[in-house]
Amino acid sequence: MAVEVRELECFLVLADELHFGRTAERLYLSQSRVSQLLQSLERRIGGPLFERTSRRVALTPLGKEFLTSLRPAYAALERVVEGAREYAANTKGKLRIGFQGTANDDILGAVSGFQSRNPNCLIDVCEIPLNDPFGALRHGELDAAVVLLPVAEDDLVVGPIFSRQPQTLAVCTRHRLADRASIDVEDLAGETLIAFAGPAPNYWRQAQAPTQTPGGALIHRGPDVKTLQEGLSLIAADRGGMIICRPTAALNNRAGITTVPLTGIPESALALIWRRGEDTPSVKAFAEHLKGA
Repeated sequence: MAVEVRELECFLVLADELHFGRTAERLYLSQSRVSQLLQSLERRIGGPLFERTSRRVALTPLGKEFLTSLRPAYAALERVVEGAREYAANTKGKLRIGFQGTANDDILGAVSGFQSRNPNCLIDVCEIPLNDPFGALRHGELDAAVVLLPVAEDDLVVGPIFSRQPQTLAVCTRHRLADRASIDVEDLAGETLIAFAGPAPNYWRQAQAPTQTPGGALIHRGPDVKTLQEGLSLIAADRGGMIICRPTAALNNRAGITTVPLTGIPESALALIWRRGEDTPSVKAFAEHLKGA
């Protein structure tokens, strides 16, 4: 039979007071209602929890055993309810999240789902430069950002990692590798890759446009760009290739450019990041939501 929380509460107060009148006063109930709740609980359990006489109320051995088990369980239930109350109270206001480039359907779906579950927390979504994944976050313009990995910054926390995707090489349709079914990263030896200019750290720019293959062969560095669209224009002009993930390639399909599956390098992946020490309730809630999205 389903347990009634009111019955448990009545039992715990009566175990403290050992007096029906004082128990009724604390619970804002009549003494007859206290008796009804206790009798209902005893029927559920199958035995008496109190010895009741005209002079005294005392716990039975069964009641003492039940009290010992119930107190920590009831306290844990109260903590769960209090935690949910604090969550609802604190997950509010505005949460400013930045995205490199265009947010894909998975990310937008996660944002929409979080917004539905937390109507008091308004998410403000904005685009951040592809060549500067950390600047807006560090300047306090954002609460969190979704960026391309890798991230190895001491002042930033890397939260949930998601959207792992295969890599492709985007090249001009006239490029010597354009007709290949797939290529290995070692096939990039001697090729030119368009790189990102700007304040992004070198390790991050190397991950997006390496200057040598894992085997040590040289990859030429092509023109620097600040946006993906700039890079695509240079690709169409056969100024070099770019490593981009498969969904981004499909989203930015255009004449004069083809993409070839690329193996031998890590998958593309996104992560939610925020400033160390500034994981607000809203940021933590959104990070937990992304984990389950």
